[in-house]
Amino acid sequence: MAVQVSPWHHYLQAARSRQAPRAQAFQGAEDVLLTVLERLQALDARFLVDYSRDAEAFQFALRSSEDPLDVQVPLRVDAQALLVQELEAAEPGQGPGCCRLGVPRDTAGLECWTTDDVFSACSEADAECCGHIVPSKVLRVLRELLVAAIVHCRHHGLIPPGSLSAASLEEEQLHLSLLVSGGWRKIRFNVVPVVRRQHRGPALEGAQLSPGLPEGSLERILGHGVDLVPASGQHWRTSTDYLLTRLLHALGSLPGHRLDGLCVLDRVNHESWRDGGQSPGLSFSHLKAVLLWASALFPSPEDWAELQGAVYRLLVVLLSCLATQHLPHPLCPAHNLLGALGPDLHAVYPRVERFASQPEASLRIHATHLGRCPPPRIGHGIRALLQLPANDPAYWATAYFDVLLDKFQVFNIQDQDRVSAMHSVFQKTKKLGAGES
Repeated sequence: MAVQVSPWHHYLQAARSRQAPRAQAFQGAEDVLLTVLERLQALDARFLVDYSRDAEAFQFALRSSEDPLDVQVPLRVDAQALLVQELEAAEPGQGPGCCRLGVPRDTAGLECWTTDDVFSACSEADAECCGHIVPSKVLRVLRELLVAAIVHCRHHGLIPPGSLSAASLEEEQLHLSLLVSGGWRKIRFNVVPVVRRQHRGPALEGAQLSPGLPEGSLERILGHGVDLVPASGQHWRTSTDYLLTRLLHALGSLPGHRLDGLCVLDRVNHESWRDGGQSPGLSFSHLKAVLLWASALFPSPEDWAELQGAVYRLLVVLLSCLATQHLPHPLCPAHNLLGALGPDLHAVYPRVERFASQPEASLRIHATHLGRCPPPRIGHGIRALLQLPANDPAYWATAYFDVLLDKFQVFNIQDQDRVSAMHSVFQKTKKLGAGES
């Protein structure tokens, strides 16, 4: 007799079936882009080609959304020799503050970064700094080089005809947008100049993700340092995108359904919550942060042994964050990742709650895949618990998560030892829900 596949695993199999062709498309598009960037480096040795994109390829294959991918172009500069002049964040909770990159006086090896095309001299007398490397000027030079490199590669047949569109290069943004063909799929890349610092920023010292990651991986990954990318025409800012991608990659080495749960939710988000990507809402980066927090809150391999349980662990953290409108950045907890959604945030919560209550409706691969849906799992009482303010002690003093998971019919509530252990783990989310580091 044939083994019946659960809707969760059937849906996961459908999502996985896309991963191989997506990885192949990424490889094809990356080959085109690297060819152009190699020519760009040949034109101006101040810009380097980054070949370490294995984690990005892995992440692109994992997700269903078609959001642009960042491609970093490192600057050939000794970042330790630069003067990083920190500025205060515009408002509390807006993430790492911006900075200016000053060039010290009488420092050998930085002469190529004091030319007029990328440098602005100080108007006032400064004993240490003779001027600054200006992001807007760097972007302008990078745009001109990209155009020249694309023309050269097309003229010499180094890239296939029609494989790259530079129509968006004229847009004034903090990145340079290219549409690259990877076989039958077109992928949008955002080319971003980056200054890499072998320095662990103080904002990263509060990271609390170690329990959910392979031993030593957090320290090793954070040891790569932080990146500085354009924040405005004059300022740079800290970027942790590279670090978060590496952390996600590290989770893939652990047993269980952590990444499978993320894969399921990302496809549901793309197809159901964002109407096939047509509506604003959660991004893959939001869901990635939820997984990193959930992995820290549920470090035991047994917590991720079942696919449905893995998805609901992510849902519990996501719903709590949406209800309180606060999702802390995994490496900079004072920064609220949901802040940028603004009014769109109010439309997201009911869609996620609807899925948590009746997931079968969104797990259909096609209209005839499933029959009638079971009744909703979320009643008025559970909804009221979800929407309690995070600073209300009752929100954390009750067996909130136990009741929620029981209503979702994910766990065997008779196993009192497991429920008790889960409850003690969920108490750790008090700081997360309250927005504390």
